[in-house]
Amino acid sequence: MTPTPSPEVGGAITALVQGRHQQPHDLLGQHLEPGGLRIRVLKPLASAVRVRFEDGEELTLDHEAEGVWTGVRTDATATMDYRLLVAWGDGVEHEQDDPYRFAPTLGEVDLHLVGEGRHEELWTVLGARVHEYGGPMGTVRGTSFAVWAPRAKAVRVVGDFNGWDGRMHPMRLLGASGVWELFVPGVGAGEVYKYEIRGADDGVRTKADPMARRTECPPRTGSVVDDSHHTWGDDAWMERRAAADPHTGPMSVYEVHLGSWRQGMTYRDLAEHLVNYVTDLGFTHVELLPVMEHPYGPSWGYQVTGYYAPTARFGTPDDFKYLVDALHRAGVGVILDWVPGHFPRDEFALARFDGLPLYEHPDPRRGDQPDWGTHVFDFGRLEVRNFLVANAVYWLEEFHIDGLRVDAVASMLYLDYSRRDGEWIPNVHGGPEHLEAIGLLQEANATAYKRVPGIVTIAEESTSWPGVTKPTSAGGLGFGLKWNMGWMNDTLRYLHEEPVHRQYHHNLLTFSLMYAFSESFVLPISHDEVVHGKGSLVTKIPGERPDQLATVRAFLAYMWSHPGKQLLFMGSEFAQPGEWADGRSLDWWLLDHAAHYRVHALVKELNTLYREHPALWALDAQPAGFRWLDADDNTGNLLSYLRFENADGTGDVVASLVNYSGQDKEWVRVGVPRSGRWEVVLDTSGYDEASSPSQAGIVLEAETSPWNDQPYSVTVRVARLSTLYLAPVPGTEKPAPELGI
Repeated sequence: MTPTPSPEVGGAITALVQGRHQQPHDLLGQHLEPGGLRIRVLKPLASAVRVRFEDGEELTLDHEAEGVWTGVRTDATATMDYRLLVAWGDGVEHEQDDPYRFAPTLGEVDLHLVGEGRHEELWTVLGARVHEYGGPMGTVRGTSFAVWAPRAKAVRVVGDFNGWDGRMHPMRLLGASGVWELFVPGVGAGEVYKYEIRGADDGVRTKADPMARRTECPPRTGSVVDDSHHTWGDDAWMERRAAADPHTGPMSVYEVHLGSWRQGMTYRDLAEHLVNYVTDLGFTHVELLPVMEHPYGPSWGYQVTGYYAPTARFGTPDDFKYLVDALHRAGVGVILDWVPGHFPRDEFALARFDGLPLYEHPDPRRGDQPDWGTHVFDFGRLEVRNFLVANAVYWLEEFHIDGLRVDAVASMLYLDYSRRDGEWIPNVHGGPEHLEAIGLLQEANATAYKRVPGIVTIAEESTSWPGVTKPTSAGGLGFGLKWNMGWMNDTLRYLHEEPVHRQYHHNLLTFSLMYAFSESFVLPISHDEVVHGKGSLVTKIPGERPDQLATVRAFLAYMWSHPGKQLLFMGSEFAQPGEWADGRSLDWWLLDHAAHYRVHALVKELNTLYREHPALWALDAQPAGFRWLDADDNTGNLLSYLRFENADGTGDVVASLVNYSGQDKEWVRVGVPRSGRWEVVLDTSGYDEASSPSQAGIVLEAETSPWNDQPYSVTVRVARLSTLYLAPVPGTEKPAPELGI
């Protein structure tokens, strides 16, 4: 006989199957009653359900209402382990476990930290995590699902494992935390899932998991249960990293868009080909355009929907770990582009997640980004801030990433960024500074540096905001490095001029040294400079192709000797003339042409010299590491300066001479700080028939003839459109002459 539920139970069952119940565990599972142990299970479409207990006893359940089955074991005085035996009309009885007999997988401390916005390992408690429970009837393996949706009326998890039927797995709300949780036995790695959320507006939306660590390959949008089995082999790298300081060490960065470096490659393919290529060229780091999951490929990853998942376009999270591991074992660091400034409006993702603005600020004057048609995070909301801070830590710790380059920092710092009057709201002091975003950046930087020794954070910040690379304890933003956008813009403007006209724009080269030590800088020639009609690096330069290539070579050597770390976007290392396009591979065939291969060879040589000469990097952010020899030769388009390893002038020293004119400089006297022999360790000329022979390897004897405020000098030839490096030959310095009385 089918039992008739009480009005209270009947109402709860109706709410449950309609997707309106917030505490399904109060109704389902096992509960001690005065009459014994009641078992109530949710099995829509089942034709019969029995229960087998840990002591071997069995109980047949009756259908109560709308797919809910129940029964009471009258002799039971305590809860116990059990399994369900379910018939679906296929002639087979299926043994299953009951999701509603398990305690929450989040503890009180976790929920407290989530509520405070202080859970630095948020990914360990939210999202989909493969989990095990022991018990008298054996170990149960399944997946714990947990999602933050504080204003949802109900949440259900749907996926391949339940036929995407929301009735099967309603989740419970854990107190006032806003976190919904359910452990589903039998669900393992590789299962696709989403959350079916009845929002505050009573609408039902199916949403991808904001904390998903793996996703389907776009255009599919499902989240995927992940269980990492990667065994790291980069212990030596991690030990060295923890003991090193990347801010004062060598850093030459190769910026890569994985989808177009060589099209069709997976993470594991790149672990061979990209690693070999970068290692051969001698770059210390690669910087990857965002690898976080994004629905639209041509966004290059800058419109993120899966902040915790490497894009599935190239493989699994373990495949991406394999790539990072391979780079580390080859001695190459990995920097990721990170985008906390905005996120897209796609309905399956973060936008209006629980029926109302949740991750985005509710006021469009703060919650919308007009430039990109995206939303802006509600940086003042503690849980949202926690989501982002933990995300930064996640990539650094779980994927052994060595640094994060933060995109579009200026758009975060200013409330009036790209907005007209009336389109933005001032802060509490009436100003345009986005105080909550500033707090987010400071917290993310401070937390990352506290938790992960040896990493670096880098700001793409295009304004003169003070203290970007100052510590948070001193009121700064706490970044380790900042992209020097002023140097980039001024230098590219200068190179665009005909050599005969460059004398009128000499200040574009010298101005960068007026502020070069106000922050710790990276010199970026990035993807942004070679796309959207801006042309490639080589085609920005006037003249015939031989002169263009000669200027590129001179410029690269100038860049490598200028204070600041250097970053070069892929393709620029062999002077690709075609503008970069994300939909095709680089023009690798150009390396079959000697003129382009020689640019490639020069980059390799520059990286070798750079590593060998601490003068080129040890004091990048200190005035003592740089000294002008001649900054004023505008009519000759000639620059000359010294780089030092130590503030007192001891140790390594390199003199750099840059001739951006169209005329050879037959005899240039150059002041040097030491006697003895000086070798031309680099000369970018001599790579083609039109240029003068290279002087690389020539040794010059320093004369006791003061010049450029230096006690000694040498005379050297500097070819047109070329750069020379001079370095003292060790062991040849002569004792200083005794002064007469």
